[in-house]
Amino acid sequence: MTYNLLTVDSVRPDTVTLALADCLDVPVDEVDVGTPDTDPDLRYWDAAVSCQLEPQQGDLSCALDIYVQETVPDPPSEPELAARFAKATNTTVLFPADEVLPSAYWAATPQGLTTRARLEPSDDEPPEDEPPPYTVTATEAALPQFPRATVEHFEEIVREQRPDSPVADRFRALLEGMREAPSCGARLSLDGAVGSPLWSTQDNLVVWERVITQMESGWAPSGWYPAGLYRERLEARDALVDLVGRLPRDVAELLREALDGLDQRFVAATVEHAAGLQGRLPGRRPSEHRPTGCWWHRRPEPLPWDQP
Repeated sequence: MTYNLLTVDSVRPDTVTLALADCLDVPVDEVDVGTPDTDPDLRYWDAAVSCQLEPQQGDLSCALDIYVQETVPDPPSEPELAARFAKATNTTVLFPADEVLPSAYWAATPQGLTTRARLEPSDDEPPEDEPPPYTVTATEAALPQFPRATVEHFEEIVREQRPDSPVADRFRALLEGMREAPSCGARLSLDGAVGSPLWSTQDNLVVWERVITQMESGWAPSGWYPAGLYRERLEARDALVDLVGRLPRDVAELLREALDGLDQRFVAATVEHAAGLQGRLPGRRPSEHRPTGCWWHRRPEPLPWDQP
């Protein structure tokens, strides 16, 4: 198993050795730590834990590339190891997030706090033969180690999340079954092109199901939801109203069945909002979009974009 950690403070090789032995519950002599100056012939390449320690510039001091042999029992997850290592070395540790975003990281502090951090290349030119400097430009919780970083929610992280959508998957599977039927296969194949009503239906159905799933989970894993993105989800539901009338009758019936169940879940997860959300969410002006459904007159409680 491999781990990639970044530390705010500089850590000595002997400190890393002791910390990794403690965090991974292995003997100290089974941890090998090397630096760019270490003679490769002096490395213990068969160690249970191997670590390459590289100096960094900017807001970070060290990068640790850690490899743990399969013989090490019950190795922790990367977030668990980062939290343990931060406490053991008394420094904040950054590690990559799951989302495919170049600036997405987590920061684990010695005090046990874990929060999002945006890590970006610095404008400063690095010295010759030195790694490029990186700057923590924003965090989701205030961290004294990064006084220049803004504190904000990361909307791009929420947009990247892709919760499962079994209702939409079932709808798609039923369509595939129809394609195999001689009576309607050709028609559905043509209608399924990108940008067609059938394609738009599947796309908007996934979007509608995902926001309901995230609402039911308490907006996990981020714990909040951007108001502008929520507006887009309501507009996707509006689009499905129009699409029902543009689909073949048998497909439209499948869509209505899928929407009935999803809409019931939406109602159960929201409260009435008599004034309506139109005009209260960022995005298009009211004149550019006319809401058509009751979902504009219901709201999550509490509003996820008001969360700290």
